[in-house]
Amino acid sequence: MRRCSVFVFPYRCQVLSYHQYLRSVIKQTSFFSYSTNSAVEKLSCVPLSATRPFPDYSPKKPSIRDSELVQHVSTSIKQRYTEHIRRVLKTFESKIRPDHIIWILMTVKNDYKLVLDFYDWWCQRRDPSIEVRCIVVHIAAAQKDARTVHRLIHDFWARPGVDVTVSFSQFLEKLIYIYKDWGSNPFVFDIFFQVLVELGILDYGRKLFDKMLHYGLVLSVSSCNLFLSRLSHEIEGHKMMLKVFNEFSEVGVCWDNESYNIMIHSLCRIGKVKEAHNLLLQMELRGCMPDVVSYSTVINGYCATGQLEPVLKIIEEMQVKGLKPNAFTFNSIILLLSKTGKVLDAEKILTEMTSQGIAPDNVVYTTLIDGFCNTGNISAAYRLFSEMQCFNITPDLITYTALISGLCQTGNIAEVDKLLNDMLGRGLEPDEFIYTALIDGYCKAGEIRAAFALHNKMVQMQLVPNIVTYTTLVDGLCKLRELDTANELLHAMCGKGLELNIYTYNSLVNGLCKAGDIKQAVKLMEDMEAAGIHPDAFTYTTLMDAYCKFGEMSKAHGLLHQMLLREIQPTIVTFNVLMNGFCMSGMLEEGDKLLKWMLEKAIMPNATTYNSLMKQYSVRNDMRMTSEIYKGMLGQGVVPNANTFNILIRGHCKVRNMKEAWFLHKEMVKRGFTPTLDTYHALIKGFLKRKKYSEAKEMFEEMRRDGLLADKELYSIFADMNYDQGNFDLALELCDEAVEKCVAVKTDNRNA
Repeated sequence: MRRCSVFVFPYRCQVLSYHQYLRSVIKQTSFFSYSTNSAVEKLSCVPLSATRPFPDYSPKKPSIRDSELVQHVSTSIKQRYTEHIRRVLKTFESKIRPDHIIWILMTVKNDYKLVLDFYDWWCQRRDPSIEVRCIVVHIAAAQKDARTVHRLIHDFWARPGVDVTVSFSQFLEKLIYIYKDWGSNPFVFDIFFQVLVELGILDYGRKLFDKMLHYGLVLSVSSCNLFLSRLSHEIEGHKMMLKVFNEFSEVGVCWDNESYNIMIHSLCRIGKVKEAHNLLLQMELRGCMPDVVSYSTVINGYCATGQLEPVLKIIEEMQVKGLKPNAFTFNSIILLLSKTGKVLDAEKILTEMTSQGIAPDNVVYTTLIDGFCNTGNISAAYRLFSEMQCFNITPDLITYTALISGLCQTGNIAEVDKLLNDMLGRGLEPDEFIYTALIDGYCKAGEIRAAFALHNKMVQMQLVPNIVTYTTLVDGLCKLRELDTANELLHAMCGKGLELNIYTYNSLVNGLCKAGDIKQAVKLMEDMEAAGIHPDAFTYTTLMDAYCKFGEMSKAHGLLHQMLLREIQPTIVTFNVLMNGFCMSGMLEEGDKLLKWMLEKAIMPNATTYNSLMKQYSVRNDMRMTSEIYKGMLGQGVVPNANTFNILIRGHCKVRNMKEAWFLHKEMVKRGFTPTLDTYHALIKGFLKRKKYSEAKEMFEEMRRDGLLADKELYSIFADMNYDQGNFDLALELCDEAVEKCVAVKTDNRNA
């Protein structure tokens, strides 16, 4: 019996529905071969109180005339076996009545093929009685023909307009009544139960289970698992599952690993992960050893609720028991780490996964690519994008959407165009999400005409722009201070029946703030509330940022108090805006107090929060304090970003602490970040001042490999250095490169 997979994998992996499960049961007819070792026969022998025997079958006796006809028909179809049954019975067709069918079946019941042919012949003429159908069901069961048993029962219960209340009593009564004389194979009731579950007739499935207990029969654990699985998809079904799980075990159902896994999955799906974990711990006490599926389900449950610590403990427990995490386990952990911004740790899990011989799929790579893009580390995302293709893992539309969205956030439109062409070359058509991401990218790059051209193309492709698409365009116009055009677009949106939402209003507030019209932005916020749309953290943060840029820190700080009074949860961006405002205004003491207050309130700062403080202390050449802040950042478990390293390296270079700058540069590159042009210049000039020529040369070559343009002074220094060392070809190459690139940049600037 195959295990019923009940996992929900990210993106791709689907839950095996009870329909699929039933088909797998029917295919494996060996399950229904109830030998003396079968589960049902073992359970059927369990002594139950007040059990009753199955009744004796006593059908109506035929008259002498009827007996002669039955004998004649039976003999004819037996002797003329090779002929088509329709031809054989043609002469008897008008004489055969419903009563004759049972008597004829009695005489031919030992010839299974003949039984089915005769039954099919009768079905083409009249609907068989419930008794006749049940007789053929029992004959098929005696032949262990699970597929036919299922078809005969299913055809009856799948009829349109069937009265379940009446039909259930009649069908079950007949099935029990003829049990002893027509097969006595208990798996008939198993399949009847499965059909009821398959068709969603769960209440009567439970009645069937209880009815069988009166006859000393306990349905198989596989059928009961099917019942649990079907209940898990019902509204409030988890409550009934727990009831069934407890009650069925009391009457003899021996739950197996699959049963526990279904229960654990259901509990995790409704967020009761601790209860699922407790059930996992109880499995072993109840005689079931948890497997990789059991552990992985609980791990996925904890990952879905963002709890990493219990996940690590469960993995340790698995290893103690000699169980290795599977692809699903790794996928869940990678997804959790990526969502929480710990993408570097997630990539380490990927390395561990591959080292254990488990091949990552498109989902894992797409998750990591999206995680790196969200943290702004596009180079790492591209590296993974290339790596997955080297392993013949084809990127899909979701992969391209993640990477395109990440590039659009950085404003790298040239790379976006290349990626879009690559996607089209693979036969993937952009959807509304990609078009909206592209429009957002062009708007961020200030190329509003190109953004509107994409909007028009989107319409031509019969993709409907939504409120997000239009809000993106409004946002782009506002950033270019095209507020009149933005208002015209808003009227057009309303004309199309689209309602303005908080994001649309926030774009307008942002546009007004960028234009320096804070007074009008405040008025618009009041209009929002009048329209029933309450300002959110973004609205307040935008206004706060505007006040900070104008140096009105008291008003900015006042907005934070207003947010807290209104119970609007500030985001980390809110605190970063305020922190940057304090730092830019030279109010470093206030910045230190804000950081301390955040930590006291368990509001975790991010790299940007610390970067603002480090930058200002670095500007003041106070590298001792800058280093203290950096240590505090690492102590809080905050992962430094590219800007962190750029600030620290430039600061240490400025005070000629080249040893520390060199170490930080190595750490930066190791983490997959690329130094900026200013950082390279600071490193190179710092090493030259300390006469560390080999280190300076190494930095210069690395900068050139990264495609960054050195200034004329550095080209001149390294050209002279190579000339003095006898490297004439390299000296000439640097001279040509300096002339070509530096002159080209000057010409471009003049043209601009």
